[in-house]
Amino acid sequence: MEWIMTRAVAITGTRATAHRDLAGYAELFASYLRPFADADAHFYIGGAKGIDSLSLLWLAGNAEARITVVVPGTVQQQPDEARQAIAGSRGRITEVVELRAEQLGAPAFHARNRWMVDRSDMVIGFPLAGPHGTSGTWQTLDYAAQQVKPHLVVPV
Repeated sequence: MEWIMTRAVAITGTRATAHRDLAGYAELFASYLRPFADADAHFYIGGAKGIDSLSLLWLAGNAEARITVVVPGTVQQQPDEARQAIAGSRGRITEVVELRAEQLGAPAFHARNRWMVDRSDMVIGFPLAGPHGTSGTWQTLDYAAQQVKPHLVVPV
C-alpha cells in the first residue's frame, strides 16, 4: 500500500502591496512558497487583490502544485486585479470556490479565511510589516494558531 502525502497550504496577506516591486515579491515567494510548492501540494488562495493575486500568479507560473481560489461571494464581485489574475491563471487553477456570501463585508472575508484554514495543514501569511494587528491577515494567522496548525509569518 502506497501512502500519498498531500500538503495543503492556505495563503493570506495584505491587499496593500504597492510599496514593493514585482521582483521583490517574486523573491519572497521563491523563498517562502517554493519549499512547500511541490507537485503534491495544494494551495488555497483568497481571490482578492494584493498578496492573493500576486501569489496566485507566482504559483501558476512557478509550481506544479494544485491551486484552489476561494472568494467570499463570486469571482465577478472581486476587484479587477483579482479577476485578471484568476482569468490569467485559469489553466493552472484546479478549482474556484465561490462561497456566495450575501454581503461582502468583513464577516464574509473572515468566513472565507476560516474556510481555507479549515482545509489546510498550514498557513503562510504575508502581513504588512509592523506590530501584530487586527487585519484579516492577522485574524487568519491567529485562527490557524487556535486550530494548532503551523503558520509562517512573512512581513512585507
